[in-house]
Amino acid sequence: MGFLVNGHWEPVWYDTKTTQGEFKRMESVFRNWITVDGKAGSTGVGGFKAEANRYHLYISLACPWAHRVLIMRKLKGLEEMISVSVVNSYMSDQEGWTFHEGTGVVEDFINHKTRLHEIYSLAKPDFTGVVSVPLLWDKKQQTAVNNESSEIIRMLNTEFDHLGATPGDYYPETQQTEVDEINAFVYDNINNGVYRAGFATQQAPYERAVTKLFNALEVCEERLSTQRYLVGNQLTEADIRLFTTLIRFDAVYYGHFKCNLKRLIDYPSLFNYVLDLYQYEKIAETVDLDYTKAHYYGSHDTINPSGIIPLGPTQDFSQAHNRNQFE
Repeated sequence: MGFLVNGHWEPVWYDTKTTQGEFKRMESVFRNWITVDGKAGSTGVGGFKAEANRYHLYISLACPWAHRVLIMRKLKGLEEMISVSVVNSYMSDQEGWTFHEGTGVVEDFINHKTRLHEIYSLAKPDFTGVVSVPLLWDKKQQTAVNNESSEIIRMLNTEFDHLGATPGDYYPETQQTEVDEINAFVYDNINNGVYRAGFATQQAPYERAVTKLFNALEVCEERLSTQRYLVGNQLTEADIRLFTTLIRFDAVYYGHFKCNLKRLIDYPSLFNYVLDLYQYEKIAETVDLDYTKAHYYGSHDTINPSGIIPLGPTQDFSQAHNRNQFE
């Protein structure tokens, strides 16, 4: 990966800063909101009114943060309103994310760039920071709106409803406090926990991360042994955010990130929960584990210097599992 400093690309190790061997994720930079009337959201500035065919997403099919945005776009039926470009699965130190030809790539037909960092510079010529996905782009103002996935999914959840988005509220007002609480727990211990383990460069921080990760998985296993979803009796953004990590667990995090105390399949409730969510047709359509493995095993030279992509594991998430008994 790399770090963009005033238009100059500097290859660095992935998208983090490491302190005493511990993974530290950097903050997103673009924090504007799309709103119904174009007024400013909870962060950033105004001027980004919800309009069909005005916005574009830059994503990777491998990235769990981008994946949650892709799922929300599908669930809300926004495919015709918000276009998408998909980067190449390989992320190099020399170029970062690119649109070079490859499996799954959808070229940058909006700004016609070959590297994602060129789009960041287009939005902010003096941009300094990590070039990450997802990136939400405004075709009208020719600038970046937001690159924080947790905020983008909330925009997609509500701000396009009046334009004909598919009905469904994945952040219901009556459950927002509980959703926020479980999101924080899952993010710190699981979503980011696998990265803290995988990118640790010393034994102690690695062991701390793995211990927290598996303790949290046990909590979720217990919770989901008595209820179908993380919060209430409907699918919420909390489930989407957990799903994108769990679906990658055995294929990537178990081996590549050394999160190998247990596999996902060793947790009956968690595994059945993933099978259940995968049965949502629009969710299944967003999953590409071959592309995902190609990214992780092929791009992280410090972890997998050979670049060999494992053939396994063989997994069939299409097998239906009925968890309606919890409703």
